[in-house]
Amino acid sequence: MVKHVTAGPDADERYGREVTALRLAARMHPPVVPAVLATIAGSRLLVMERLNDRRPRIGWVQPWATALARLHASTGPADTGSLPAWRGPTPADAQAFLALAAQLGVPVPARVPIELEQLLVRLDPAGSHALLHGDPCPGNDLYEDGVARFVDLEQASLGSGLIELAYLRIGFPTCWCVTRVPAGELLAAEESYRQTYRSATGAEPAGDLADACAGWLISGDALVERARRGSAERPADHLAAVFERDWTWGTVTARQRLAHRLTVVAGLGAERDDLDGLGRLCAEMGERMAERWSGLTPPPLVRPD
Repeated sequence: MVKHVTAGPDADERYGREVTALRLAARMHPPVVPAVLATIAGSRLLVMERLNDRRPRIGWVQPWATALARLHASTGPADTGSLPAWRGPTPADAQAFLALAAQLGVPVPARVPIELEQLLVRLDPAGSHALLHGDPCPGNDLYEDGVARFVDLEQASLGSGLIELAYLRIGFPTCWCVTRVPAGELLAAEESYRQTYRSATGAEPAGDLADACAGWLISGDALVERARRGSAERPADHLAAVFERDWTWGTVTARQRLAHRLTVVAGLGAERDDLDGLGRLCAEMGERMAERWSGLTPPPLVRPD
């Protein structure tokens, strides 16, 4: 496989991230990424071994979760600084989420701003060093003999692996292909991830799954494809935009994405004292969305093949 990272203001950075991530992940055996055969930095070219994609006939979710755990486990504390830290939601994202609640006419419980402030502290990637893919979506996973290997690591970073395990619950937030995973398959995949990570590292995954889901919920950039996302210099409020209009990206619309995430966090928040207010707010926001936009439907269920 030959990959050319095309021009753009961050092309050199994307190329550098991918090369670094592939070399870090190459420590893992059996392989979890394609082997790098050659690099031509001046042209931003990568030459990798060819993989033939044969997705499992009985479903890809558990093999995906297992491979994801192995990818995350390929780095450790000594690798801090080799890749940028994961960039999570900011105080501006939290404020935009609360503003959306006001637009929907939902009162915000007094404790929610404090819960969101504490959530941002818990999501800080400092001290976490899992190798995050950055976009571990169907299509960026190739299967040989039922085992997944990941490609396209241009957005790789270091952080908590549960940020990406949360994709199964929250609906693949950086991807076009939002789906729901049936409960039994979801729990089995999450347990497979944890067991695999423990076996590879001797430790539990850092972070918290409910926190990760809540972080994706308040991240407005997770409602649009990468080219439309904001930056630290030029943030964009997509949560405000979704109140005014809806748009389609992949399998669902932006409002469908948001409604699904509200449902997920409402359920998880009900099980946590420190997210209880947020959970109740999410439930009410979801109800108000359903009243206002009656045509909203849940994302499609993941297909077994």
